[in-house]
Amino acid sequence: MNLLSFRETLSANEPPPALTVYAQALWYDAKGNWEKAHQLIQDLPDRNAAWIHAYLHRKEGDSWNADYWYNRAGRQRPQASLDGEWEQLVMAFV
Repeated sequence: MNLLSFRETLSANEPPPALTVYAQALWYDAKGNWEKAHQLIQDLPDRNAAWIHAYLHRKEGDSWNADYWYNRAGRQRPQASLDGEWEQLVMAFV
């Protein structure tokens, strides 16, 4: 799967069953369900989850919390737009 085919799945009511939890979180975020995306990712202890968690809090407008999670992910808050970062995340996790 690539970015284009991932975008095509957004017309469905449920994410494709083969998606990882990371991709599922990004799928729900793109569908406007921030809460579900956050629920899927918030308790995972790895850097991948921390990056998505950071993005979600950046999107929420909670910069302090986002920066905490970017640090946990070993990253800095990007200069990219939210849409640009979402695309980077999708390309990394699908």
